[in-house]
Amino acid sequence: MEERSLGAILLETSSLTEEQLEQALAVQRERGIKLGDALVQLKFLRTEDILKALSVQLGFPYENKIDVEDISIELVTALPINYAKQNEILPLKKEGNVVRVAIADPTNFYALDDLRMLFGCDIKPVIASSYEIVNSINAVYNRATGSGEDQINELDEGAEIADDFSEPVDLLDADDEAPIIRLVNSLLFRAVKQKASDIHVEPFEREIKVRFRINGILYDIMNPPKRAQGAIISRVKIMSQLNIAEKRVPQDGRIRIKIAGKDIDIRVSTIPTAHGESVVMRLLDASSVLLDIDSLGFSRSNLDAFRKLLSFHNGILLVTGPTGSGKTTTLYSALARLNTDEVKIITVEDPVEYQLHGVNQMQVNPKIDLTFASGLRAFLRQDPDIILVGEIRDKETVEIAIQASLTGHLVLSTLHTNDAPSSITRLVEMGVEPFLVASSVLGIAAQRLLRTVCRDCARKYTPTEEELEEIGLTEDDLKGRQIYKPIGCPVCMETGYSGRAAIHEIMVVTDAVRAELMKGSDASTIKKVALTEGMKTLREDAAYKVLQGVTTIAEVMRVTQEETG
Repeated sequence: MEERSLGAILLETSSLTEEQLEQALAVQRERGIKLGDALVQLKFLRTEDILKALSVQLGFPYENKIDVEDISIELVTALPINYAKQNEILPLKKEGNVVRVAIADPTNFYALDDLRMLFGCDIKPVIASSYEIVNSINAVYNRATGSGEDQINELDEGAEIADDFSEPVDLLDADDEAPIIRLVNSLLFRAVKQKASDIHVEPFEREIKVRFRINGILYDIMNPPKRAQGAIISRVKIMSQLNIAEKRVPQDGRIRIKIAGKDIDIRVSTIPTAHGESVVMRLLDASSVLLDIDSLGFSRSNLDAFRKLLSFHNGILLVTGPTGSGKTTTLYSALARLNTDEVKIITVEDPVEYQLHGVNQMQVNPKIDLTFASGLRAFLRQDPDIILVGEIRDKETVEIAIQASLTGHLVLSTLHTNDAPSSITRLVEMGVEPFLVASSVLGIAAQRLLRTVCRDCARKYTPTEEELEEIGLTEDDLKGRQIYKPIGCPVCMETGYSGRAAIHEIMVVTDAVRAELMKGSDASTIKKVALTEGMKTLREDAAYKVLQGVTTIAEVMRVTQEETG
């Protein structure tokens, strides 16, 4: 009854439809999770929408923004930071014999009881988002123990850098006193909490710039003094087991560490520049839960087409798109769906980004001539049913992949092209005979990631006819729909966007497409045929996301290309 009541509230207070609610209830029953979690996983609603509905249901106030300056330091110092972060709970202020407490999960009654016993008085819960609570915890505990700027100011040019971590240590438990260690640790912790995919440390003539890539966009985070440059870069190189004495050549390393209980795998790249070494760290959450393909944002027609492609026992399925477009997530989700006791799955990757139980995963190593091609050739002697090749980069790899597909294997791989039709012609351009491509490739899924509108500040508006025309919509398409525009608020770092969603273009290699390929037709001709066969372009799929209220017209224009031909 509680979930049904929550569903009724959400139908009244959010953009949720009856059809979406039914789908979420089915997922809830199937996976044994909360209705709110199901709605968020399906990307029908944001966590903030669920919290606002819980606020109505439970009668607790909802706070969009926590004022850190008003938080009682005395209350905070009585609560260990590990406990606060783990339970996403933060005491705010004592009012008489009652302590106001911000909490992300108001049904976490154990944590509320713990605080009631700790402070010896009644607790008044206030609901806030996980993002807001964690940010507030960082800010208020920093204020209580010293800020990141203090760490920078404490730096001494002759400061010694501590030794490497031999075992992964949770950064929240680290008690290193060296300012440079605390600074690098705080950067890593902040990046994980803000869900950054990359940390860029860039040296310039008079300063160092630290930037995070969040939702595909780079943001300035801090500018440490130039004198800290050597210490910061050396610390990162020590953690990633790189040669700190060698500054003239690019280096690649890896850091394995725990942050707030999460296993984080960090790929580190350094290159020499005019003003020192530039460092980029790519963060991978090894403990993150793989998404089911039903939760990847496929439209109904695209999901049916993708599922059908995965049902084949032999052939090649390609996922294409630029770096950072979510190709790996899609492929791993597909593998998770295919991974049963009846099949043997082997992967060759660069690097292995997620650990999949029951899957044999191998990482390429060019130093010993272990490439995609040589690994794939070796795999064929391991009697696999399904093979994942991290990327098709050359003629040798694609030829072996085709041979594998023609001898009864399902091969999954990625390719770097702009859309689905150009992928199939790219294989021919690599030097593969058209008849081999036509007989082996089952289909291509092109995808991009676009930013989703922030639910806290998005404003409803009616777009002009010209704006609609730009993404292929008409005013009739708007009937019963609501379009949003980005505004900006503290929750979304004033960008108007929070999170990302995938858009897809799935081309099934039908007989008509196969015939065009055999004739040597170019990508635009193959695209026209695929469109008549039911393919929806990336922009059409993105326009559908606009009508769903997921993203904005401006974001669709930024991410997708003008349709030509």
